[in-house]
Amino acid sequence: MVALVVLFGLIALRIIDPTILEVARAQSFDLYQRIKPRPYTPVPVAILDIDEASIRKVGQWPWPRTKMAELVDKLSAAGVVTTGFDIVFSEQDRLSPDRIAEDNKSLSAEIRESLKALPSSDSVFAQSIGRARVVLGQTGIRENRYAEGLDEVKLKDTPSSFVGPDIGRDPKTFLTPIPPLLQNRPELEEAALGRGVFTVSPAPDGIFRKVPLVFLVQEKLRLALTTEMLRVATGGPAFAARYNRYGLTGISIGRTFVPTDASGSVWPYFSNTVPGRFVSALDVLEDKLDPARLRGHLVLVGTSAIGLEDYRDSPMGYQMAGVEIHAQVLENILSNQMLVRPSFAFDLEVGTILIIGLLAIILVPFLGAAWSFVGASAIIALFLAVSYLAFDQKRMLIDPVLPTFTVVIIFIILATFNYLREERKRREIRSAFGQYVSPALVSELADKPEGLTLGGETRDLSILFSDVRGFTAISESYKDNPQGLTELMNQFLTALSRSILKYDGTIDKFMGDAVMAFWNAPVPHEPHGRSACLAALDMFAAVDKLNKENAELYHSGQMDPDLPFHEINIGIGINSGACVVGNMGSEDRFDYTCLGDAVNLASRLEGQSKPYGVPIVLGQATAQLIIEEFATLEIDQIRVKGKQEPETIFGLFGDEKLFADPQFSKLNDLNGSMLAKYRAQDWESAAALLDLVREQADALNIDIDAYLFIYETRMLEFQQNPPGRDWDGVYTATSK
Repeated sequence: MVALVVLFGLIALRIIDPTILEVARAQSFDLYQRIKPRPYTPVPVAILDIDEASIRKVGQWPWPRTKMAELVDKLSAAGVVTTGFDIVFSEQDRLSPDRIAEDNKSLSAEIRESLKALPSSDSVFAQSIGRARVVLGQTGIRENRYAEGLDEVKLKDTPSSFVGPDIGRDPKTFLTPIPPLLQNRPELEEAALGRGVFTVSPAPDGIFRKVPLVFLVQEKLRLALTTEMLRVATGGPAFAARYNRYGLTGISIGRTFVPTDASGSVWPYFSNTVPGRFVSALDVLEDKLDPARLRGHLVLVGTSAIGLEDYRDSPMGYQMAGVEIHAQVLENILSNQMLVRPSFAFDLEVGTILIIGLLAIILVPFLGAAWSFVGASAIIALFLAVSYLAFDQKRMLIDPVLPTFTVVIIFIILATFNYLREERKRREIRSAFGQYVSPALVSELADKPEGLTLGGETRDLSILFSDVRGFTAISESYKDNPQGLTELMNQFLTALSRSILKYDGTIDKFMGDAVMAFWNAPVPHEPHGRSACLAALDMFAAVDKLNKENAELYHSGQMDPDLPFHEINIGIGINSGACVVGNMGSEDRFDYTCLGDAVNLASRLEGQSKPYGVPIVLGQATAQLIIEEFATLEIDQIRVKGKQEPETIFGLFGDEKLFADPQFSKLNDLNGSMLAKYRAQDWESAAALLDLVREQADALNIDIDAYLFIYETRMLEFQQNPPGRDWDGVYTATSK
């Protein structure tokens, strides 16, 4: 429903056609022209360019009208069909002899009278215009304050008419009226064969991309400079504006029909600026031009001189001289290459928006995200291709912007709702399975359901095993109350689980009173060894807190006095290494777990925590990961049961704070020296150091008596029965 509302909102937007949409559409057409500009093919159209070189040689602008008369005469002599001026000669020539006489009072009366007796420059210019086929330019006054004092168009107009069916409205309403015209000097207007309006207004974004060919001036039809030149060139005495119910369809000038849009404007198909389009006015004045160069041409007189600021922003992405825009319009007309915005474009675009919008609304909810994206991309690519091919092959302008935007916005809306629906399902999965497996694993499976297949990947993990010391005795004391044992174990395992999850571990399984967990899967986690050790220390803190709370409840009488109170003690083993982690089991039932030698060793290390009396035993790989951060002591080199390779094991006694204590550093050094003497079979020195280790451990309140007792016992045995020179110092464990 939301997508439908948005779809019909976009259709309404196209009907309203706000400025921002109009500009976006027009800029897409500009892009087409920049991708494939119109090839410049010489046609009988040229620009007589009052360029920088001409101004440097002749002098500052405006030039004397006598110089303009000379230009007209030379153009006429060169065989120019029609000359059109993209210039308005609205003021009297300040260099006319009579003006010079009036402006220079210091001249003698005789000289002044002689100057006044000479023909005015405007009359000389008018005579040249009268001898040639000239169209003078006129322009609309954009601001009314500049129009004060201007006369209305009083000179003769070209006969014109509207031709079309009875549509129940005045066809003049299709045209935008322009304000009063800035005209040329009356004698010039009278002498010219035609007068054309060269007013061109930019689009809202400042680009000059559409050019009017017909104007409504004081309720009368007036041709643009370009079409008036065409009328004069073909000798047409009149012209007609043709229309239908949608607006203007074009202009008929003699036997020539020029299609336009509904307002009487055209979209020129621009080519790049090329030197072949321009002829320097200086070359004409100095007779340097090949006489055949302009024969039979329509010549526009204008300027490209930078200082005269007659430049406009063009669809080609750069500024173009205003006179060149008019020249390109004439080229388009003569070569029949004008771009067309067809009258059916609106219906086509609205229909396209409706069809592709409805298709997306119907199909996207049933397709996956990937197929929806592919489908949306295909539709966008197809319509962009159709729009560009219409431009490239038929010079038709079909809007690619709003249909493309429609696909994108509808796709985003539907994809968002699909995503929200999938998120709701994921939350349901997490809620249902989060009670059974690690939250990290639940998230992984929710994001990647394909992970629910047999198999695994090799990854470095840190694995932790914990077990309750004396659990057999505890369970025996609850033999008449198994429910009480369950409550105690649930309370205990909850505390351990929170410590594991606190440090981003994955709980593999609970095995009665034992817990197995690992780090760095399914979600990558570094440094996994450090997190495992922090979790182990936190587990001991949690168990200690639980014991104190239960003891307080027991002694305060808040617990059943018939139930025994047991202080729970645990042992932990941690090891790191390469493992295979993934879904293991049968095709019908499997667990997310890890396998490998590192896992087996971690389990064996947990078993060694009891005989050595060290709560947390680390394998060598884990110790190497954290030895520069945590308080660890080397314990022994042993062969755990079931393995042939020896393993150096360590005890974990504290975190960074204890590690930084100088007293612990001293303990570590003494312990290392004691082990070195022991492995060197220097029993007396080892025994002496052992006593120092005990004293230092007691000073730090670290209980390693069981560990030291093992070495005392071994050394007494070895003193009586030396192990021999080939002894490697490795102890072979006889129990798990």
